[in-house]
Amino acid sequence: MSVKPTLVIMAAGMGSRYGGLKQIDKIDEQGDIIIDFSIYDAIQAGFGKVVFIIKHAIEADFKAAIGEKIAKYIDVEYVYQELDKLPEGYSVPEGREKPFGTGHAVLCAKDAIPGPFAVINADDFYGRGAFEKISAFLQSTEDDDKYRYAFVGYELHNTLTENGSVARGVCVVDDDSNLVTINERTRIEKHGEDAEYTEDAGESWVKLPKESYVSMNMWGFSRSILDELESRFKVFLDEKLPANTLKGEYFLPFVVDELLQEGKATAKMLPTADVWHGVTYKEDKPLVSAAIKGMKDSGIYPTDLWS
Repeated sequence: MSVKPTLVIMAAGMGSRYGGLKQIDKIDEQGDIIIDFSIYDAIQAGFGKVVFIIKHAIEADFKAAIGEKIAKYIDVEYVYQELDKLPEGYSVPEGREKPFGTGHAVLCAKDAIPGPFAVINADDFYGRGAFEKISAFLQSTEDDDKYRYAFVGYELHNTLTENGSVARGVCVVDDDSNLVTINERTRIEKHGEDAEYTEDAGESWVKLPKESYVSMNMWGFSRSILDELESRFKVFLDEKLPANTLKGEYFLPFVVDELLQEGKATAKMLPTADVWHGVTYKEDKPLVSAAIKGMKDSGIYPTDLWS
């Protein structure tokens, strides 16, 4: 493939559980934020462009914190996920403040993506190996009779926090590591040595094997997903949003799952033993900072990333 893959970074979320604008919260003594490490790893892995999905409200702060710093190393473009960015004829439900979800976020970036691309969250640390695997896939794989997608799979126990619940897409794969389905578990907690989820506000809990593979929203796509996101978004607005107009979300994994069930796509799991680090809650930050410092001290990253 002649086009280097693009890295699409979803940074428009409001960070309600964290209690602040965690996308640009400094994580170490040098003033780096988590996105710095993702972009550094992506450049090392052969990505040629970064697309930031943000909101206009954070644009100035965001550019000052990260965008202007990295623009000399990689092509940068900004797109905006706003509530009113809807198909013609649709309007924002009264009282709605929450973004429409990850599927809508990527759809907002459609015109900025020139070829194969990876999608990540702004506030998750994925690890060097994850970027190398997804980049290699994107540069060696093309759609044929089906859309050929991929995602990086993390072992569940490497993605939990001690400080509350997390939402994870628990993956079922076949013998060829192709995704069969994703079960979205929106409240997983670490209970002692076990991981358990609830779907009834904590009335009952179901144990999950800690070696289960989960998606951390690190996906690899051809541009074919963009047309699918566009056509299916109207279906979501017409048929699913009315049941939950204030909080219903158009999740990227749901669209992937629909394509798998329809036989239109495959999604190869690229397993990694990397440990996820993230700041879902403010209490997570010291742990992430310590992990980052350890990686700098051991030479995985230079002390000054962009010097």
